[in-house]
Amino acid sequence: MLVSICIATYKRPDQLKCLLEGLNRLTFGKIEIPDIELIIVDNDFSGSAQQLCEEFEAKFAGRLRYDIEIEKGVTYARNRTIKNISQDSDFIAIMDDDEVPDPSWLEELLAVQSQYNADIVTGPVIPQFEDKSTPDWVTKGKFFEPLSQATGSPMNVAFTNNVLVRSKILQQLDPVFDNRLASKAAEDTHLFMRLYKSGYRIVWANEAIVREWIPESRTNVKWLMERAYWGWSSYSLFERELYPSVKVQAVRLIKGCGLIAVGILRSVPAMLQGKHSFVQELLNIYRGLGTLSGVFGIQGKW
Repeated sequence: MLVSICIATYKRPDQLKCLLEGLNRLTFGKIEIPDIELIIVDNDFSGSAQQLCEEFEAKFAGRLRYDIEIEKGVTYARNRTIKNISQDSDFIAIMDDDEVPDPSWLEELLAVQSQYNADIVTGPVIPQFEDKSTPDWVTKGKFFEPLSQATGSPMNVAFTNNVLVRSKILQQLDPVFDNRLASKAAEDTHLFMRLYKSGYRIVWANEAIVREWIPESRTNVKWLMERAYWGWSSYSLFERELYPSVKVQAVRLIKGCGLIAVGILRSVPAMLQGKHSFVQELLNIYRGLGTLSGVFGIQGKW
């Protein structure tokens, strides 16, 4: 079995180094050790990650392929990673360049894929705050806590921060990620919504854990609101594209209005419960606004 681990990177040398070291600590006890090839595509035309990758290759047990994508944009970099995989690849695993996998991460993804005969397997991303003095309201509000549910649970979407896909599924797409989203992102949401609609089975692997570094720049209300608006507008916009029926759009419109109404009604009592509760209701309002913008064909900026 050959697994291609695909990483797109852009000027994150410290985080990329931690990721590479984490990949070198992968362990296998439940399943037979797979062959691994690591594909790293640098979206910095100057090749700033090349030396790091060359140094790591000497101590990496698998194969490493480094490439540069000069066209700026996450979709271009991700698409080049897929083009670089070997033709006999069985599975593609994708994660972000600011994450570190737990030692059992890949084994858990592969074990769940085999158990449930899934086409796509996705798992949780645990926050690791870079700033030791993270605001108390951020911790109480659990704003970065991942989804947690039983392994094997069906999903209707997945994300490139932690996912395993049958290689043949992505190899037949050209491009894999829609380049219209090169600067706006959410290209992974768009991809996996398309695959789900096409009938591919997505399941959850609760023990396939990766950890994401959360910088201080994200632990504030403004960032959380912008992310909520962007994320929900993106999903709503893509749903509009994939399921253009009046009924689907009417339901989405009602849900958006409902989120706004709930957020407004709860915001006053939430003030008495602390900042974390108030921010939760602000998030509902921004999720609702994002939902409505997507219904009307507008994706939030990111």
